[in-house]
Amino acid sequence: MNPIVEAVACFLGFLGWIMVGVALPNRYWRESTVDGNIITTSAVYENLWMSCSTDATGVHNCRDFPSLLELNGYIQAARALMIASIVFGTFGLVGTLVGMQCTKVCGENYVLKGRIVAIGGVFFLLQGLCTMIAVSWYAANITQQFFDQLYAGTKYELGQALYIGWSSAVLALCGGSCLLCACKLNSSSEKMSYPYQPASRRHVLSTVATSQSAQINYGRNAYV
Repeated sequence: MNPIVEAVACFLGFLGWIMVGVALPNRYWRESTVDGNIITTSAVYENLWMSCSTDATGVHNCRDFPSLLELNGYIQAARALMIASIVFGTFGLVGTLVGMQCTKVCGENYVLKGRIVAIGGVFFLLQGLCTMIAVSWYAANITQQFFDQLYAGTKYELGQALYIGWSSAVLALCGGSCLLCACKLNSSSEKMSYPYQPASRRHVLSTVATSQSAQINYGRNAYV
């Protein structure tokens, strides 16, 4: 595998992993402007863990969600997928660092290193898929409520954490794809087949003559 491809893919996966860690605790998963008393309340914003509000004086009030079972199903699923994304990204980062050619782990066994790097690429792909599903599912519910004319609750808009999550998913998918494609190309080049070339008749005849002469000499020396 090309060491430059390894380094670029590892950097993309690491950057996507960092951005997942930034998006998960971010408070602005969805935000809305409340039409009401401007003096008391002007904006409400939420994430997967808490709901916050701010007034015109700049005072922020946040409260955690009281019960996990009372939350909507998509919020619970987004929590689980984002945590799984961080775990997959950690395994992918460790596997890629261990399997890189510039490291001394596993010695010079490049076949084993390539397999470890491929496993790291799979973990990066799982990280990107989990992040993409969680963020897209959350955003789909926001847009559905926003355009629903019969929805009487507070309508929210997409927050900045969702865009960070989408960027993280794209980076992780690109990093994992680069690792897998590079490993696949490397394995296909190593398994190149060579055409069979049968021995010529002259070579066969010379081999037979040599063996017969050796047997004759052995027979003469046996009686000496």
